[in-house]
Amino acid sequence: MNKTVKKIIIGSGITASALAAAGAISYIITNKLVKVALDREDPLKMKKSIQKISGSAEKEESLELQTATEEKLKNSECETIEITARDGEKLVGHLHTCENAKRTIIAMHGWRSSWTKDFGLISDFWHNNDCNVLYVEQRGQGSSGGNYMGFGLLERYDCLDWINWAKEKYDDLPIYLFGVSMGASTVLMASGLELPENVHGIIADCGYTSPHAIWKHIVENNLHFHYNGIRGAIANDICKRKIRIGSKDYSCTDALKECKVPILFIHGTDDHFVPVEMTYENYQACASPKRLFIVHGAEHCLSYRVDKEGYEKAVENFWKDYDN
Repeated sequence: MNKTVKKIIIGSGITASALAAAGAISYIITNKLVKVALDREDPLKMKKSIQKISGSAEKEESLELQTATEEKLKNSECETIEITARDGEKLVGHLHTCENAKRTIIAMHGWRSSWTKDFGLISDFWHNNDCNVLYVEQRGQGSSGGNYMGFGLLERYDCLDWINWAKEKYDDLPIYLFGVSMGASTVLMASGLELPENVHGIIADCGYTSPHAIWKHIVENNLHFHYNGIRGAIANDICKRKIRIGSKDYSCTDALKECKVPILFIHGTDDHFVPVEMTYENYQACASPKRLFIVHGAEHCLSYRVDKEGYEKAVENFWKDYDN
């Protein structure tokens, strides 16, 4: 134990038993938080506090639009694809093709979400712009295997497995990685891997910098707990035991320092779940050609809804410059 901490304990009259009790309580709370973050099972308490975790409430009209577009994509003609990840888990995707496709998009959805929920609204834009789209179901969610989500730490390798699948099927088409929220951080972490030449670019909408950083932000700012050294260390240890890599062991900024693929970073200024400052940090770390599209007034994952015209123009210009 640190000498300074010992002095504080002695000076405050805290007994060893009280310290042990405080440590036990901290462990119990942190263990529950990590369970909510990583475990496939959706805890009931998480459902009740999702608004608190995200830091904002969805408006009724937004929910109605999301439900309509989600159903439309769910009922569209898609081919279900299954592959085996390098660690043996089953991965499931849904391929929507178009005639005379110009490019292939691999779309990675967010934390405790789905491909239909996160991409229902933008799917028509992709189809109308001649894109084959592979909608991936992230591990630990939906129909894909795995008992845990990995906040990008594991999913970056799944992303590479999907890239190799798409390369084999559409060898003559450029591939773009597209992700929102945890999916954005997934594709950003994948940028640090050795990617095939078919990958022409990455589009990351509201990605965080690292699992540790986003957990710290949510716990301190949205849940109003202290995320001190002890709690952070406990979370890192539990994470490592669950998925064999710690929450501090890799980050988007680590990957982006090695990145060779052009990246378009997108974020809304009013995001209370993943603060826009994290995209600025990712952007600064990026060593490859990069662009930044910030949507004023947009909350988490709502940049396309708030500024549809500007969003589409930014993406179209990105394709125009990097398709060839």
